[in-house]
Amino acid sequence: MRVLRVAHHAVVSAWRDRERGLRELGVDVRLLSAERWNEGGRVIALDPGGDAFVDGARTVGTHPNAFLYDPRPIWRLLRTKPDLIDLHEEPFSLATAEVLLLRRLLRIPTPYVLYSAQNIEKRYPIPFRWFEAAALRGAAGAYVCNREAGEILRRKGLRRPADLIPLGVDTDRFSAAASATPRTHPVVGYVGRLEPYKGVATLLRAAASRPRWRLEISGDGSQRAELVALAAELGLSERVSFLGFAQGDALAERYRRLDVIAVPSIPWPGWLEQFCRVAVEAMASGIPVVASRSGAIPDVVADAGVLVEPGDPRALAAGIDAALDTRRWGELRERGLARASEFTWRRVAEQQTALYRSVVPRRDGGAGRPPQVVAVAYGDPALLEGALDAIGDRFGVTIVDNSSSAVTKAMAERRGAAYIDPQANLGFGAGVNVALRSLADRGLAADDVLLLNPDARISAEGIETMHATLHARPSRAVVGATQTEPSSGRDVRVWWPFPSPLRAWIDALGLGRFDRAKGFAIGSVLLLRSEAIAQIGEFDEQFFLYAEEVDWQKRARDAGWGITVASVTATHVGAGTGGDSTRREALFFASSEKYQRKHFGAAGWQVFRAGVIVGATVRSWTLRGAARADARRRRSIFVEGPVAYAARIG
Repeated sequence: MRVLRVAHHAVVSAWRDRERGLRELGVDVRLLSAERWNEGGRVIALDPGGDAFVDGARTVGTHPNAFLYDPRPIWRLLRTKPDLIDLHEEPFSLATAEVLLLRRLLRIPTPYVLYSAQNIEKRYPIPFRWFEAAALRGAAGAYVCNREAGEILRRKGLRRPADLIPLGVDTDRFSAAASATPRTHPVVGYVGRLEPYKGVATLLRAAASRPRWRLEISGDGSQRAELVALAAELGLSERVSFLGFAQGDALAERYRRLDVIAVPSIPWPGWLEQFCRVAVEAMASGIPVVASRSGAIPDVVADAGVLVEPGDPRALAAGIDAALDTRRWGELRERGLARASEFTWRRVAEQQTALYRSVVPRRDGGAGRPPQVVAVAYGDPALLEGALDAIGDRFGVTIVDNSSSAVTKAMAERRGAAYIDPQANLGFGAGVNVALRSLADRGLAADDVLLLNPDARISAEGIETMHATLHARPSRAVVGATQTEPSSGRDVRVWWPFPSPLRAWIDALGLGRFDRAKGFAIGSVLLLRSEAIAQIGEFDEQFFLYAEEVDWQKRARDAGWGITVASVTATHVGAGTGGDSTRREALFFASSEKYQRKHFGAAGWQVFRAGVIVGATVRSWTLRGAARADARRRRSIFVEGPVAYAARIG
């Protein structure tokens, strides 16, 4: 498996241990890092050392979520067509948007996974909000270093639960000295940035009340001068050492000099501690941890440290006193060493590899086997039987019966088809999802899937032609079928442009008939590639009927997959499965609103809606008879709002 990882923080050699672990497990990782970056309050230049797998790129901007890479190295690495892109940048960041834009320009369907540590739910300003929504919509997966970040991603649109993968620690470098006891004049340490939200001022005030303590403060940042002045004001100058930044073996040695380490982080507007790597390094070094009960710290430290209220010098001093008690100190040391063993880079790499394998499909897995046929049944069983008669017995068939018909069940049993009764009318998209899960449960997830409407007809030879067309190019996700209307023999339009706010206005201006863009293929006979299903995921069940296959194809196209139509003999009767035409119309328009809101946001929906209303108004003035009535009804529905209208009529 070839993976391209993008992570600006990889300028720190120790933080490339994840990639070293992945390579030991057989993952061919290529890593793109910033050439220079501020870590721990100091600008660090990339030194690859023996890491031939890392490339540096110049950056523009210094904020971790508002900088851009030089696009040329990214372009070169993307052109190697890796099996997976791992973006170790926040989903809303400029860097993430840049990489995904370049991927789209190259039109490669390589799946990607995202990373997030953001444990405060925020509504970002435009365009960052758009970047985040687009990135989450197309992601094959994501991983986070704290639970809250994963829950936030799901609420914002991630299709599958995020994997919780912690940051790691080098337990060979950060290791405990021989067993000991705390000193009479203990050394209390701090490691990290010197910024207000890190709470170092709280630690200094706690130390002012404990004359036996000595403090060693490692790190740098904008608050250093202020903290040096505060230490002098509190009379601590002789007992506090500001040691500056350290990494690698030098940092490991600083940990081993300590009796206890303080992590006094303070909740800050727009910021909470997202993981706390320092706590893990200290525990691996056999140093008890006293930390604020804030952000992700309690989950990381668990019962291996002392937790105190943030921003309270007295509470921090009391917590450190408790940790320095000889008996408690020994218990915390042993618990910390055991806890740190859960954060080794080997464990991290194993979890990362498992995530990769869960989202990277095996290429052309379905090429050598016939596709599985999925039919979502509702209404007259004779229609479905006719569709199955046409394809013969060359394919496995799964029937999801939304009408719970005994006749349909008997037919499925007679034909040897898999029959599923969901006990309710789930709609088309949810019905397809039921079938996809059933195929996975039966070990058939690697097979391609043909979605067949009961009112469509295609021969076995036609399906085989579609299958060959699908695998003629490795980037194809969808193949539709040319079709005719059976009673008249007229061609059915199978290519349609993706609906958008702009196209609503093109139609309003009477130019829609000239818009023949090949966006999506109609879903009456639709062949889906197994690898694309694995990457894109299931159908969106908010669409009860209509737009679900459009939405899925839009997501596939956005992810870099191709769509085409095979020239075969097929027929389709529009709305042939019957039902109330008024209700069908309401569902169609409601799905249109949901689609626009999902892909273009509330503002995009209002632009689309205005275009439809204007177009319907013009038609109501210029047309006659039934066409005029249809235009007036459409205008009325869109003025009210299609979702509200569908809910009102039931």
